[in-house]
Amino acid sequence: MSAAGRLGPALLGRLPTEVSTPAYDRAALKPGIAHIGVGAFHRCHQAEYTDDLLAKDFDRWGLVGINIRPPLLAETLGRQGGLYTRLIRQNDEVEARVVGSIVRVVDSQESAAPALEVLSSPEIEMVTMTVTEKGYCHIPSNGALDLGHPDIVHDLANPQAPRSVPGMLARALELRMASHGRPVTLLSCDNIPANGTILGSVVRTFAERRGGGLADWIDANVAFPSAMVDRIAPATTEADIDTLEGRFGYRDSAVVVGERFRQWVIENRFAGRVPRWDLVGATFVDDVTPFEHLKMRVLNGAQTTLSYLGVLGGFEHTSDAMADPVLATFVRRMLTEETLPTLMPVPGVSLPAYVEQSLARLTNTAIRHRNHQIATDGSQKIVQRLLNPIRDRLAKGESIALLSVPVAGWMAYLIKASARFGRAWRVSDPFAEKMAAIADRVGSDSKALADAILAIDAIFDPSLAASDMFRANVAAGLDGLLSDDPMAFVRHVCAEPTDARLKRPARSA
Repeated sequence: MSAAGRLGPALLGRLPTEVSTPAYDRAALKPGIAHIGVGAFHRCHQAEYTDDLLAKDFDRWGLVGINIRPPLLAETLGRQGGLYTRLIRQNDEVEARVVGSIVRVVDSQESAAPALEVLSSPEIEMVTMTVTEKGYCHIPSNGALDLGHPDIVHDLANPQAPRSVPGMLARALELRMASHGRPVTLLSCDNIPANGTILGSVVRTFAERRGGGLADWIDANVAFPSAMVDRIAPATTEADIDTLEGRFGYRDSAVVVGERFRQWVIENRFAGRVPRWDLVGATFVDDVTPFEHLKMRVLNGAQTTLSYLGVLGGFEHTSDAMADPVLATFVRRMLTEETLPTLMPVPGVSLPAYVEQSLARLTNTAIRHRNHQIATDGSQKIVQRLLNPIRDRLAKGESIALLSVPVAGWMAYLIKASARFGRAWRVSDPFAEKMAAIADRVGSDSKALADAILAIDAIFDPSLAASDMFRANVAAGLDGLLSDDPMAFVRHVCAEPTDARLKRPARSA
């Protein structure tokens, strides 16, 4: 450990002058926001915005951080009094800032009780969350609550000891209704289109199953605004912790690293008081949809594409994939030729300029965003990032030759993790076992693989899966990406006329 010791309240006054510290009295800060899912992104985004707000307009908006899934918070943020360092890294530049908006952390992995105590407290007026797409227990293809999800089945049978996010929120709202009745806003900060609508839907559906007037109370007292969040913040590594200590002379096991760019667009629909994040760079709007489509289909679409094609091509990080001329050319063409025409106008934004800005962000060599990390839970992401623009293109009779390639890339990524294909790497996806079973059963027949995977209606809407053009493109993509030289296939797609690939026969077993 360094001479300066570990980050904590006692160390704040002894940090190097180049490290920014909270510009308000943390001792006077009272909680008003609960956040579920205190990972790197939250600490690099919403908690930083809140820290900015407290410095500008101090109010009772301290954050209580809750984790209901690993990792535990007590040994990191808890030991540091909620303090952590946010590093901005842009190629060779490094900027350090200690964020102080988190006043307390709660580990609720073993029991729902600690989380429910916070969430049902009358002092909490805003609940935000970053629980990943799969945390909503919804069906990706239509957004409805998955009543067959094991955690939902458990929670409906054991509502006082919930395991799922929808079950926990419904129980917290039930406790609020039975005690003080104060309104609350539940704000999703996950990359899901219409995330507020999805959150409201899964919580209301659960509440309807509970009965007792809970659904009606929710309708009258709870708001579910949608939001679009944006900042690249990869998972923290030991190297990041060591870099901070070596450069600034103190230890911080909760350090996070992010890029300089950040954005937060929030639907102006709240229940009760709201933190004025719009005073510190966030945007309150009547309709988030144009912003979320832009970000998910362009930036996130590019990240997803580069993650699967990058892994298949042997590249470890997004920046490595962007440094490859073939992949950089492919993703730029895909976004420009096929994705942009599916977007609605976005106030104050030039769409071509946004594409170039997004791709430039992905070249940042200081952000070590691993392709395998981005590839996690792809079954929950490809609907909004790839399948929805594909559906829009097909409705107009337009080509999907480029957008279909990363869909096939997601399939190939999971297929190559199966026993039949040599367990090329470990994967994390709710549909990994189903995909492995398909691969083990079908083998290397690309058309048969595509047919079997497209029959998974929780991911692929049946009307989309029935499209002959979509099926042919995906089968051709699998044929090329499962070959011995997947990058040659990507090179070929970039070089050939848009629809020529449809004429290539799928490889047989």
